[in-house]
Amino acid sequence: MTTLDPDSVEQLADRLINAISENDIDALRSIYAPDVVIWHNFDQVEQSLEDNIKVMMWMGKRMPDKHYDDIRRQPTPAGFVQQHVLRGTAPDGTAVEIPACLVVTIADGRITRLDEYLDTKDAAALSRR
Repeated sequence: MTTLDPDSVEQLADRLINAISENDIDALRSIYAPDVVIWHNFDQVEQSLEDNIKVMMWMGKRMPDKHYDDIRRQPTPAGFVQQHVLRGTAPDGTAVEIPACLVVTIADGRITRLDEYLDTKDAAALSRR
């Protein structure tokens, strides 16, 4: 296994967080490998790039002021692990705080797998009408 450059990993991780925060779909496409797999603990479904893009677009509409706080990141031999709190405002004005953990695998400078752990109750306000 090739050891990843810690600075490159940190830069890619920052680009990921910025792209999601800014709802920059083109940037996400450049960060993720075309065959990326995104998995969530709450549904245990593996998403494709296109499925994840749909979720990101939905989230961008429901919580346009989203931002990441309390980011704690550790490089791993294959990528990085990150804990954070995603914060923003739901359409009904409710403050949203979603603590989460990402386990990310990187190859050839792009994310090939992202496993996300969170509790959906923390995101419930985003689905209210």
